[in-house]
Amino acid sequence: MRIIEVCCSSLSEAREAEAGGARRIELCSAITCGGVTPSHGTITAIVQAGLNIDINVLIRPREGGFCYTADEVDTMCRDIEFCRQMGVHGVVIGALTAEGNIDIEACQRMIEAAGDLSVTFHRAFDVCRDPSKALEQIISLGCDRLLSSGQMPSAEQGAELLAELVRQAAGRIIIMPGAGIKPQNIALIEQKTAAMEFHSTAAIDDIDTAYRGVNCSFAAYPDREGVIRHSSREVVLQLVNNTL
Repeated sequence: MRIIEVCCSSLSEAREAEAGGARRIELCSAITCGGVTPSHGTITAIVQAGLNIDINVLIRPREGGFCYTADEVDTMCRDIEFCRQMGVHGVVIGALTAEGNIDIEACQRMIEAAGDLSVTFHRAFDVCRDPSKALEQIISLGCDRLLSSGQMPSAEQGAELLAELVRQAAGRIIIMPGAGIKPQNIALIEQKTAAMEFHSTAAIDDIDTAYRGVNCSFAAYPDREGVIRHSSREVVLQLVNNTL
């Protein structure tokens, strides 16, 4: 059975994911830069809402690359400890060395902080130097899942490598395609990769009709000014059920 994980940044989006039939959410903020760790207030609100859906929290202290200082690793470990105390299902981690390899030491520290939480290794994998070697290291670390686009801008483009990763993993870890997963392509990606879990924002665009000044823009891209992108239960439902 196909499992859908929805990338969410708010309680309302988490409710949409649940209503659409998602199995799990990845909770983060600042999705437009690839996501960073959400606030403790957001984590608390979603946990206390009592949703019938697994909550995984992205652990990433800033935008940019995945080579972290000792202070940044300390921060991530503290956020993981908070997540464990709150009783979330899992955390989503990743770290690389300056040479583009898996930062084993940093990841071990975060996994130790996670205790018995589920651990997903995130798309830092997609910019690592040697994907085959990195997969074996991630498996050795004890991660439950790898989120990847197959080292391409979208999972559809990276389907060939994703299929290779599924074969190499041989059931030792879950390979979860993510990036550009839509109702229109999920069945094809599923067929090409033999993956069973998929990660998507499951999003639609709404227009913010509230007044805003015309001389300043806070959008990452000017043509997105006033556009609110959020997860939709209808899109989640299509992701769950769409077949070729």
